[in-house]
Amino acid sequence: MKITTLLENKTTCDALRCEHGLSLYIETEKHNILFDSGASDAFWENARALGIDLAQVDIAFLSHAHNDHCGGLLTFLRGNRTAKVYLQKEAFGDYYVVTPTKCAFIGLDPKLHEYADRFVMAEGVTKLDEELTLFSGIRTHELLSEANATLREKVGGDYPRDTFRHEQDLLVTEHGKTVLFAGCAHSGIVNIINRAEDILGRAPDYVFAGFHLYNPSLGQSEPRALVDAVGERLRARKATRYVTGHCTGDDAYAWLHETLGDRLAYMATGTTFTI
Repeated sequence: MKITTLLENKTTCDALRCEHGLSLYIETEKHNILFDSGASDAFWENARALGIDLAQVDIAFLSHAHNDHCGGLLTFLRGNRTAKVYLQKEAFGDYYVVTPTKCAFIGLDPKLHEYADRFVMAEGVTKLDEELTLFSGIRTHELLSEANATLREKVGGDYPRDTFRHEQDLLVTEHGKTVLFAGCAHSGIVNIINRAEDILGRAPDYVFAGFHLYNPSLGQSEPRALVDAVGERLRARKATRYVTGHCTGDDAYAWLHETLGDRLAYMATGTTFTI
């Protein structure tokens, strides 16, 4: 399995664009997979610069319906004419970021309704084949980040906190190794791994995910006590390695690295991992 970071908020090369967002290209024996599409067309341009033809992607997944992960979907659907895109059935909700100074829509572009025939609405656990299992329905609620507090769903005239019913996660298995892919892990990375273990019967070998321990709207990291508690739970999976990105935040990444050492890496734009 080969995993290439098409887009993240840091880059390994000045020739590649970076932005607050995520897009991964995953190659297995059976599939060429796109996982998220960043906030713009930057992921597509970076793929071209890296010699990757996204027109050949045969299946795509949207981790959740926030525009730093779905903003490039129109670009993808226009450039790739065949791949189905799997998303949660709640993905077209009215999702907002609400702070003392702004109230901004951050959901899926309504123009995407024109491509309804390309979408597969998922829920629960969906085993697509021997390589791919998609899941939602997180059952535990431990060590949740207060960085979620500014993320809301518009319901009538109110803006209650987002419950992240639109979030889903992907397990990719090849040659006995399983990788868990999560976008921002709004449901809590510890809880998502718990659910993955329920499905797999063991811990995943690798986790590629943002840990959402930083609030970009407020420019604040989560308290160190919470970050350290998450780190201890991750360290307890003694055989699991972690690769994280933009919504973890620089402070939290440094603190987690103290706990996890070389079991933690960063998926900057342009990095490639072979598993």
